[in-house]
Order: sequence, then C-alpha cells, then structure tokens
Amino acid sequence: MGKAMNKINKWLRLIRIMIIITIILIFCAAGVLIYYWYMPGSSYTGPLKPLTTAEEETRNNLTGHVRMLATVIGERNSDKYEELQSAVEYIKHYFEEAEMALSVQSFDVEGQKFGNIIVEVKGAGKPDEIIVVAAHYDTARNTPGANDNASGVAALLELARLMKDRNPGRTLRLIAVVNEEPPYFQTDKMGSSIYAKQAKERGENIVAMLSLETIGYYSDKPGSQAYPPLLSPLYPDTGNFIAFVGNLKSHKLVRQCVDAFRRTADFPSEGAALPGWLPGVDWSDHWSFWKEGYPAVMVTDTAFFRYPYYHRPEDTPEKLDYDRMARVVTGLVQVITELAYIEK
Repeated sequence: MGKAMNKINKWLRLIRIMIIITIILIFCAAGVLIYYWYMPGSSYTGPLKPLTTAEEETRNNLTGHVRMLATVIGERNSDKYEELQSAVEYIKHYFEEAEMALSVQSFDVEGQKFGNIIVEVKGAGKPDEIIVVAAHYDTARNTPGANDNASGVAALLELARLMKDRNPGRTLRLIAVVNEEPPYFQTDKMGSSIYAKQAKERGENIVAMLSLETIGYYSDKPGSQAYPPLLSPLYPDTGNFIAFVGNLKSHKLVRQCVDAFRRTADFPSEGAALPGWLPGVDWSDHWSFWKEGYPAVMVTDTAFFRYPYYHRPEDTPEKLDYDRMARVVTGLVQVITELAYIEK
C-alpha cells in the first residue's frame, strides 16, 4: 500500500511540474506574441474629416500621376519597353522639379537596359544614416497597373514635392525602382535587389526603408478585407485602412511608423511585424532590403487581400480612392519626417 501511494505521489508531482511548465510556456508564447503584435496608439475611427486645401492639391496631383502612368502610358515592363522608358522620363521630370540631387542607377538584364531613378537630400546632422522610400514603376503583364503600382509611384512623386524644402538630419533617398513584377520578382534582377546589394557592398547604413506598394484601394464594406492564415481574428474585416507590414527583425521600425502615423493622421491604420514566410508579407521591394539585413516596411492597402482587380486588366485609375490616398500621403510625410529628422 505504501509503495502504491509513493508512486501516486510521484506521478502527482510530475503532473504538477508539467502543468507549471505548460503555464510558463503559454505565458512566454503570449509575451512573444504581444511583443510583436502590439502597436502603439489606436487606429483612427469615425467619419473622415474634409480634406484641407493642401490635401486637395495632393489629391489632384496623385490623380494626375496615376492617370498618366496607367492610362496614357499604360502597361510598362520589359515586354512593353518603350512604355517603360516613357515612365522613366515622366518620373525624372517630376523628380527634377523637386530640386533634389538626381541620379540613375543603370544596369542590364537579358540584353535590355533598366534603371532605378534616385533623388537624394543629404542629412545635415547624420548624413551616413540613410532613409530610403521606394516604389516600383513597372507593371505585371497585361495590366495598366493603376493600383499596382502607379499608386505607389504617384505617392513617391508627391512626397518629393512635399519634402523638397526640408533639411533632414539623416540622408533621405526617394527611389523609383524597376523589375519588381514577374519574371524578375524575388530574383537578383529586381531593381531593388540590385540597389540594396550594392548599398550593402558600399557599407551604407540604411536605417529604415519604406516600400510604397498598392496604396489606392479602400472599402467600407464589412468582410472586404482578407488576411494570411491565422491573422483574421487579430485585425478588422473592413478594408478601409493603410497597413505597415514588416518582418520580425523590422518590428521596431513598424512600431515607429505606426506610432508617427497614428499621432499625426486622422486615418485608419494597422501595423504588423510578421514572419516573412507568411503569404504576401514579403511580396514587394522591402524583401530586397531584408535580404541585406536592412530594416524595411511595406506600406500597403494589402493588395490582393482586398483589391479584386490585382494584376488584372481592370486595374484602372477610376477604381482608386484619391481622397483617401491624399490622407495617406499626408500621414507618410509625418512618418518620414520623424524617421529622418527626429532622433529616436
């Protein structure tokens, strides 16, 4: 009888230890989840305020850029090389108007010449610390690419106009990159991959990179927003927000962006630092910078998780919401200002 009781007590002690270990592991897992999932501030709710006069000008400029790229120029990629070069000249023209230092990083791919178009303002205090903001100007095959990615390029051009008179503490680079779409997607032939690799080889200290990717489509309809597996319970099901998405190593930058945006922009926003292997998380030019160890965040309306015309011929300018785009760009001015001008 005594031996049996001893065995029972041993098993009970073992069970208690296992329960304690399980509880500890659950708390640790919850702590890790909260650490990466938590974002500062609260997403804006309620009716959107009327656009200011300055925001109306931004809206009109964004509308014009998207229509030029997606309607007048149209599909632009290695198959539509002449149109791609027309986009280059258009971007260079508006970058030159910003009166920043302009350069083109040229490279050859399969017998064709391509280029990343760059404007830069040297930092006054810490010029070796670099903020990069980029958007790809090529399109997928058989689409005029209004949202993907004329919307991102339009935002980039407008940001150049809005920030041309600033005097940053860190160096600010705005880059229109090429060859983001297939067949070059996530290969060393992507313009952003070539740029990030050479920056790493030069030993450049890129402290933040923002990739502007499909930022023009919004819906107030419940159920209009989808997500990668397991994320739906954590985020809203209405696609009326702008998202800041990074990998786990970029979680600090994601939080900085969300914090600055929520404090200064009256527009819904969400942030996520996620494993890079989740579908869609690394599907743009920020992937190229992650490869080289740089912190990078995608700014997006979430593309195919919301937009029904993704990579389709119907991705045309009238599908986009330019009022909301203007609010997003206005908020991004403040995000970039804090990254480039305010010491963290």
